[in-house]
Amino acid sequence: MAMNVKPVPTLDDRINEIRLATAEIINREILPNEGKLWVGLSDSANQPNEAREEAKELRRHVQNEVRKAGLWAPHLPEEFGGMGLTFLQHAYMNEVLSYSPGASSLFGVVAPNSGNQKILVKYGTPEQHEKWLKPLVDGTMQSGFSMTEPHNPGSDPRALTTRAVLEGDEWVINGHKWFTSNGHAADFYIVMCRTADPDAPGEGNDKMTQIIVPKDTPGVNIVRGVPVWGRPSSHCEIIYDNVRVPKENQLGRTGTGHQAAQDRLGAGRVYHCMNSIGSMWRAFDLMIERLTTREVHGGEKLEDKQFMQGFIAESYMDIQSARLMTIHCAEKMESGADPRTDISAIKIYVPAAYHRVVDRAIQVWGAAGVSGDLPLAGMYQGARTLRLADGPDEVHKILIAKLILRRYHSGETWDFGN
Repeated sequence: MAMNVKPVPTLDDRINEIRLATAEIINREILPNEGKLWVGLSDSANQPNEAREEAKELRRHVQNEVRKAGLWAPHLPEEFGGMGLTFLQHAYMNEVLSYSPGASSLFGVVAPNSGNQKILVKYGTPEQHEKWLKPLVDGTMQSGFSMTEPHNPGSDPRALTTRAVLEGDEWVINGHKWFTSNGHAADFYIVMCRTADPDAPGEGNDKMTQIIVPKDTPGVNIVRGVPVWGRPSSHCEIIYDNVRVPKENQLGRTGTGHQAAQDRLGAGRVYHCMNSIGSMWRAFDLMIERLTTREVHGGEKLEDKQFMQGFIAESYMDIQSARLMTIHCAEKMESGADPRTDISAIKIYVPAAYHRVVDRAIQVWGAAGVSGDLPLAGMYQGARTLRLADGPDEVHKILIAKLILRRYHSGETWDFGN
């Protein structure tokens, strides 16, 4: 089933053109080839060489089509080889792009590389752009993001204990990280380090710095890829043991690491939500396809069953409410208004709605829904994981309450129109 994308009357021509052009490539190049494009990436040992080579060739072909259409790297400025989109334009593109799992990688958007690229653009020096950013954009280098630690709560950056101490012109890093994304394939990691004494005066958030660490640096010890959902992954556990890198490898001023992480996570949460909406869209289409074609109980269609009609209505409401909440948040971020309450709200609501929509689609498809023949099982796991990624729901609920109460305590009531 092809993705149905038409111009949105309230959007400007540029955004509509991007959405339509993205959908054309999704429908023409990706959906018909989903079974071939990703062969070997998760089970390469059991795939024949011919299938793996065909998959590589297909991915190269799609990437060339994307480049020709001017849709490569929507998250980057034009001077760094990207599309130069505004935040809102990129958000609207994401909901189309994520209709097919894995499609974003064919458009030059691959986590954690894309997030690291944006941090390098904002905080990197011209020398760092040349040495690290350009090869990352060209695809000749891979990167990882190394922040969370197994013995400390990931929801509280102030708890991080990995230390970097300046000795002469070198940072000396010691610490224990895990869920370092893309850990096996990366050529370098961006590592969140505490660079000031935790007992020294000052805010805890001002005591951290992000530092570029090449993977082959002595003292970088990859312990394992942490299994996720019972399967091997490239989210690595890493011990940094007296790792020495030049001072010039730090990103931005000393002490700006927390702000750099927030820059990455705030925008990332909106993109995750728009990605989730695109996936919900696909799950909804798959559910309707099954309802309108599956015959049960002597020839009746599933669509005629009231339980199933309830599924349609509930999923429609979940998708529309999640989509409008996310767009409202993106509009706030674009305008420069304070989006913190909205970011936390969509971070909680959208993954939960995503989970419900996919769950209904799986129920309609029955055993096929949890098989590898459909993308629903992967979506289901992704939706559940998002409730932990970028901060657990509970922390965001606390933040929402604090921000709302602060407004009331200052003598002002809430304005739901802004």
